[in-house]
Amino acid sequence: MPGPRAARIVVGLVMASFAGVYVLAAPSRTEGAARIAAAVALAAAVLAAQLVWVVPRLERWRGYRIVLAQGAAAYAAVLAFGTSVGILGFVAGSLLLAGAWPVAAGVVGSAALIDALRDGTSADVTITCLLIGLVVYGLVRLADRVEDAAAARLPLTLAAAGRERLRIAAELNRGLGDGLAAISAGSRRAVGRPAEIGDVLAVARRSLNDARAAAADFRSMSLAPEVTAARALLGAAGVESAVLGGHREPLGPAGALLATVLREAVTDVVRAGTARVCVIETSESDGLVRLRVVNDGVRTAERGADGLAEAAERVRAAGGAFATGLGDDGRFVVEACVAAGDRAVSLPDRTAYRLSLALLAAVLAGFSVKGLLPVPWGPRWAAAAAVLLLVSVVQLIWARGGRPRWWPPVLAVLSFAPVPVFGTAWLGLAGFLAGTFLVGLPVRAAVPLVAASMAGVGGGAVLLGLGPAAVVNYVVSTLVTGLVVYGLVRLARLVRDLQAAGEELARAATVQERLRAARDLHDLLGHSLAAILLKCELARRLADVDAGRAGKELAEVVEMADQARADLRTATGGDAELSLDGEVASARSVLTAAGVDVETELGHPALEGPVSAVLGTVLREAVTNVLRHSTATRCRIVTGLDGAAVHLIVENDGLDPDASRTAPGAGIGNLTTRLAASSGTLSARPDGAGRFRLEARIG
Repeated sequence: MPGPRAARIVVGLVMASFAGVYVLAAPSRTEGAARIAAAVALAAAVLAAQLVWVVPRLERWRGYRIVLAQGAAAYAAVLAFGTSVGILGFVAGSLLLAGAWPVAAGVVGSAALIDALRDGTSADVTITCLLIGLVVYGLVRLADRVEDAAAARLPLTLAAAGRERLRIAAELNRGLGDGLAAISAGSRRAVGRPAEIGDVLAVARRSLNDARAAAADFRSMSLAPEVTAARALLGAAGVESAVLGGHREPLGPAGALLATVLREAVTDVVRAGTARVCVIETSESDGLVRLRVVNDGVRTAERGADGLAEAAERVRAAGGAFATGLGDDGRFVVEACVAAGDRAVSLPDRTAYRLSLALLAAVLAGFSVKGLLPVPWGPRWAAAAAVLLLVSVVQLIWARGGRPRWWPPVLAVLSFAPVPVFGTAWLGLAGFLAGTFLVGLPVRAAVPLVAASMAGVGGGAVLLGLGPAAVVNYVVSTLVTGLVVYGLVRLARLVRDLQAAGEELARAATVQERLRAARDLHDLLGHSLAAILLKCELARRLADVDAGRAGKELAEVVEMADQARADLRTATGGDAELSLDGEVASARSVLTAAGVDVETELGHPALEGPVSAVLGTVLREAVTNVLRHSTATRCRIVTGLDGAAVHLIVENDGLDPDASRTAPGAGIGNLTTRLAASSGTLSARPDGAGRFRLEARIG
């Protein structure tokens, strides 16, 4: 899972840079090789204890014991070897992560007291300690949020598909379900009295119309099928087509209106036969969805509008806007705009992203206050505060995804030009500049610019007459501050992007579920109801001339109606009992919505209820594991018969070769038990080529 892995790498990088500051500072704060080595070892121990909160595999070590050990190492380094009291910020961060907020405040207070007794100052060190604690806490919690957001994508997708399946079932069962029940009951009554088939005929016609209307309605939720049909129609007519999609699915009622406009506009283009190029463009903003169809085959606006009157009337009747005309380039434009309406998928919780921005703002404020402490009160202080506020706003803009073009030269000037005026207090601002480079530029451009910023800070420190140790400290601090800013902004973006990805997956799953239902209605129920209607018409004609044969036809209608009711259950996702066939369809829908290519090779025979249910359960768990625990791009589902045994194979290419091998989880254990109860077996293992294979057998 690239998001969580990237998040942990970012956190580890920032933690290591922090520790590097204290390791590099050790020689300047104590004397003697042994004492320096001890100070370095204690700093390394503090960082090692911090990694317990960063690395998921070390989760079992988290708790107060590790915090006590870390605290002992930190206080020993400060009291016995003169290490900066800022290292106690790591302890404060661990306590915050452990939920001991009052104790964390006490650690920060002790840092201020130690520094006051040592050097007579405490404000700067107190802020440093507090900032380190907040950064440690914030980075780890944001990394956790990234994992939560990544893990939530699958449940959100499955929940959206499940809600849509229930909605489809409710819609279809109220109409088609009642109609099929009436057909079945009426046909049974009419078997002995074929002349009474008239009522069944009326219900069959209505049910067939309902099935066709429902399939069209489900398809209309998405413009994708209509766009595909339009491209095929244009291609067959020798017209080059281009599609520029900018709307979000599902569209709901808006999709039906725009599909009508697209269908009629493209039909007119093909009918005219003079166009060479046709562009289909969609966009969405301010709650409105727009469709533009542009072609180069119409010479007058009046001629181009022919045949679009019905579509225009429907769009305007729904409160939308419809316009046609020649553009400045002489091409004919059809444009429709309708309200997007309520979405079937709700937006994910944005609290985590807002919290990440608040944390970033708090850290930026802390760095700014620390930089302002040495500046005398007055106009210079106000000017410095204004510049720091501007720089902080730029960081927040970057966190939200904005890209102001003016920032590189402006921030560079603001970071270095005031150094002669504000002195050493301003040398820390270059860390913000370095962070902005890391966030906003590719690595190949950011690294040289960060190095240049560090060199600039070093040169400024030398010109201000600082000693070698202070110069090194300022240079390294520039990199550390840049990494902190990068870490907070990067993690905030990861949270936002993963939440957005989860939302899009849920939307895609909803559309896929509707399109699956539309296909099933068309392919299964449409065929069944058309056949029922034909049989009923035949029985009515035979009623007066061959009552026996008419009765046989009606008996077949009863069987066909019962099968149609089973088809309806398939179209609505199945009842409470799982089936292998239903789960294959659902697996294809959900995996496709998640961007996984699905290949199916189905060779299993007709299965009885319990066997089908168990294999359906196996397939559902296998698909869940594919999406939850892997980075698969392809998945292969195979069924077949080996002698008397039915087998199901699910294979995917998402196995992480570097991941540690863990014991099977509860899901695999439950499946093994289920299969054993049905005289079946289960194996789940990697195949040595980056693929994972699950195989179940019953029989």
